[in-house]
Amino acid sequence: MRTDTLIRFEGMKALRERLDIVEVEKFISLIIREPFDYTEWQQDLWKDKNLDDIFDAAKKYSSTQD
Repeated sequence: MRTDTLIRFEGMKALRERLDIVEVEKFISLIIREPFDYTEWQQDLWKDKNLDDIFDAAKKYSSTQD
């Protein structure tokens, strides 16, 4: 299992790959400021999708990452 330090490092790296530094800071402040239930968010995120839809989307996304 990864250490907390490594997870934080990888998380910041992922954010910096997609957002500029100001957006990273804003994202972090939003997460800290607003209560956030990841489990509840995940349940709502895919409520209108079936397993095949999610799999197809993941496969499509994966093919763009090569």
